[in-house]
Amino acid sequence: MLEKSNRTGGVINTMNEDGFIYETGPSTGVLSSSELAELFSSITDRCKPEIAGNDSKRRYILKKNHWEALPGGLFAAIKTPLFTWYDKFRILGEPFRRKACYPDEPVASMVVRRLGKSYLDYAVDPFVSGVYAGDPWQLITRHALPKLYALEDNHGGFIRGTIALHKNVKKQPPKSHANHPTREVFSVNGGLKNLVEVLADEIGVENCIIGCDNMVTEFKNGEYQINFTNSAGQSVEIGTSVLVTTVGGYALPELLPYIDKSLTDTLADTTYSPVIHAAVGYKHWTGVKLDGFGGLIPARENRRILGVLYPSAIFSGRAPEGGAMLSVFMGGIKNREMINLPDEEIIAILKEEIRLTMKTTNEPDLIRIHKHKHAIAQYDIKSEARFNAIDKIEKEFPGLIIAGSMSGGIGMADRVKQAKEVAKRVALFTDRDL
Repeated sequence: MLEKSNRTGGVINTMNEDGFIYETGPSTGVLSSSELAELFSSITDRCKPEIAGNDSKRRYILKKNHWEALPGGLFAAIKTPLFTWYDKFRILGEPFRRKACYPDEPVASMVVRRLGKSYLDYAVDPFVSGVYAGDPWQLITRHALPKLYALEDNHGGFIRGTIALHKNVKKQPPKSHANHPTREVFSVNGGLKNLVEVLADEIGVENCIIGCDNMVTEFKNGEYQINFTNSAGQSVEIGTSVLVTTVGGYALPELLPYIDKSLTDTLADTTYSPVIHAAVGYKHWTGVKLDGFGGLIPARENRRILGVLYPSAIFSGRAPEGGAMLSVFMGGIKNREMINLPDEEIIAILKEEIRLTMKTTNEPDLIRIHKHKHAIAQYDIKSEARFNAIDKIEKEFPGLIIAGSMSGGIGMADRVKQAKEVAKRVALFTDRDL
């Protein structure tokens, strides 16, 4: 494994500082695939998932500067002020609405058509901001939210599809919890960095070369030559019959110069949302009650943060007793320019937004700013061309596998699922048992 940075794990990293434990990249994952459940089952003696407490099921949405809980049932859905009464009554007709004729319908269009504008504004828009840091008018439903798309495509609507899936689940025989996705929110004991370290150890630290710079590949006589400069400044060349890349699309034209430029340019044209992740710690918390997973902020509320997660409320040891650890997200597709602001300006905005939305009366004891220019690949109208380009490249160059978040989803569970599929392909190429 060749890694450009000076550590393995990409953006996943955990810091322990002054009584606070915080992540610099993803804060949590969801046990939403059997592959991820199987991975934890295989390494449970060295790295155990820390399942979030019951409070993690409580999610908040900001409306008129007040946090409202997302409804978890029919009665709560009727009472909630998040949605208009017009849309609440209109939802009764959702099962009878026609399916879309346009396969590349944006998420926003589909939600307004089936549920109503208030459901877009105060449920789906903040959800999309929390997952993709994206714009629901740009994300294509069948690519970005394939399960939501399937509810209409396979069953005729959201309500019909949900009922059908619920019936199907009841018919399924019980499965082993250890190897079965539970949809639970998780971290790992001590932070996600510990998972990365265990995986690196599984690979073999001697097989992980970090600090690789000036990397470029060549294709000669059916073999891939990888040239790079190591951390000692020495030129290194490695030959291989199978090459897997998970780098972002923006870097592929330079990394793979022998491939038709029109194809690598299509991959380089992948849209990425720029995200600022701020770790904010308080030794004594005086703000709103932290009794949930966190809160998301709809675009129409005109705030300068996307949302606030409460890691210390759902995982143990993340902040001193009586304190709080917050993960605050800023930027995204709708506020691209924020990534270019100096840290001191970001911190000033951050403090003011937390004061107003979280009702704090004291200054934070810790603020750490982490900028991710290419944080999250967007599954927009360009996605189909990207997927086709990947297929064409892999067919033309056997043994070359283009993976990463450009295809197959953006979550940790998606990455683990893709990794297993890649491992099977590598085993076939090299004629080895998996």
